[in-house]
Amino acid sequence: MSQIQDANAPAEQPVSIIPLLKSLVAAGGSDLHCKVGSPPRVRIDGRLRRLKFPNLCPDDTQAIFEEVVRPDLRDAFADSHEADFSMSISGVGRFRVNAYQARNTIGLVFRHVAAEPYSLDELGLPEVIRDLALEPRGIVLVTGPTGSGKTTTLASMVDVINSEREVNIVTIEDPIEVLHSDKMAIVNQRELHQDTADFDVALRAAMRQDPDVILVGEMRDVATVRAALQAAETGHFVMSTLHTIDAQESINRIIDFFPPHEQQQVRLSLAGSLRGIISQRLLPRSNGAGRVAASEIMLNNGRTAEAIVEPELTSTLHDMIADGGYYNMRTFDQHLLELVREGVVSFNDAFAVSSRPQDFTVALRAEGVIA
Repeated sequence: MSQIQDANAPAEQPVSIIPLLKSLVAAGGSDLHCKVGSPPRVRIDGRLRRLKFPNLCPDDTQAIFEEVVRPDLRDAFADSHEADFSMSISGVGRFRVNAYQARNTIGLVFRHVAAEPYSLDELGLPEVIRDLALEPRGIVLVTGPTGSGKTTTLASMVDVINSEREVNIVTIEDPIEVLHSDKMAIVNQRELHQDTADFDVALRAAMRQDPDVILVGEMRDVATVRAALQAAETGHFVMSTLHTIDAQESINRIIDFFPPHEQQQVRLSLAGSLRGIISQRLLPRSNGAGRVAASEIMLNNGRTAEAIVEPELTSTLHDMIADGGYYNMRTFDQHLLELVREGVVSFNDAFAVSSRPQDFTVALRAEGVIA
């Protein structure tokens, strides 16, 4: 990793973010952390590494904040001590930024995002995701923990639509990460707090913008979930994300957004409009060359729709996915087994994120992959 500044040399000028971001990109990292009392650190293949740089002081992070924050966010940050925005630096790259206050000092996290969407092939995602992206109506969810590649997958799906359908795509993002140029489609990207007030307001407004496809960056509350379901039910194709670990939890999370007296109607609505759920986790490759996405894929058919409608059957969704190979469905552990069998990821890394570790180990032993 390249040295930015001698750790023993005092900084004579205010700290600039540009050399730090250049080091992040050069190292192939995903995130840069700037925190008072510690040297800047970059996340490479899921692990945080220190840059050769002095510990940051409050004036350093304040200077970085002043360098990157948009003028319209300064007052909001003073009130809420939080700010999310995106930025591009010519010759360096595009970044999503979160600024926050901790112990009365400013901290920042910069995530390096692709300037253009990756193709599904480049991401190693299965062909069934292309089929989901080209659904004419309904709703598709991409789920997973923070940093699992949800935004990257959604951007690739938008690019599939943009390349193959003459439609109007409206995205509502917080903030805008990957930029899309018009191809066969037209793409209108709107950013929270800059182009619109919130997801719910923007989603209701989008219905008057003649959309064919609507991307909602995240379903955070009942109003947004309700509006997304209504859009899907009225003939639009909706994509969004949830911070859930698998399809079964995603169904339960959506239903739990609503009060008990509405939940059965939501189950019926979801069973009719859901097209599929893609759940992701990122693992380091066994050869040390980056990370790979392990994914669970649930497609909605008669059996899964029944499990969504009937509360007592929802807990059987995992088994339905495991038995749904004919429909191109798979569980996390089925994909993890494949990745370990092919030597793409190590057993230890796969075991650490498997949904059912004991069953996962038994399956690998049965195939002779491990002793």
